[in-house]
Amino acid sequence: MAEMITNGVQDDLNGKYMTFYIEDTVYGIELFHVMEIIQVVAITPVPNVPDYISGIINLRGKIVPVINVRVKFGQPAKEFDDKTCIIVIEIEGFRVGLIVDGVSEVATISNGQLADPPEHVASGGQQYLQSIANVGGRVILNIDCNRFFQSDLIAAGSFER
Repeated sequence: MAEMITNGVQDDLNGKYMTFYIEDTVYGIELFHVMEIIQVVAITPVPNVPDYISGIINLRGKIVPVINVRVKFGQPAKEFDDKTCIIVIEIEGFRVGLIVDGVSEVATISNGQLADPPEHVASGGQQYLQSIANVGGRVILNIDCNRFFQSDLIAAGSFER
């Protein structure tokens, strides 16, 4: 029964993407992965992790690793401002926070608006793309969460689910 309810919710969220900014580029994540959006809180650094992992936060008693999306995409880190936030997502049972420059909106994207990313582009985060959407003349780069977190999920065994 719970699986039927979960599948129904996921069906309702199909085609919906949480969009966010890194610099002037708009990215999207399938909305069913998004748990919540929070302001940046105190992040505890963790030694011997990749530089794009900013550390961990305590989110209502759960330890959540936090990834700086800018740095993971090969861009320099920048000072947080009032638009910087953390998108908490769940992927394969793990909660992970994504530090982004700002959240935009929830976009509904039909299959006709989606295109495959170019195969020859594989730097600056493009290797993590699932699709590219053209919505109202605006390009949205949709992230494939499984690819984006593939190496992190393997290393995340020490974090709570």
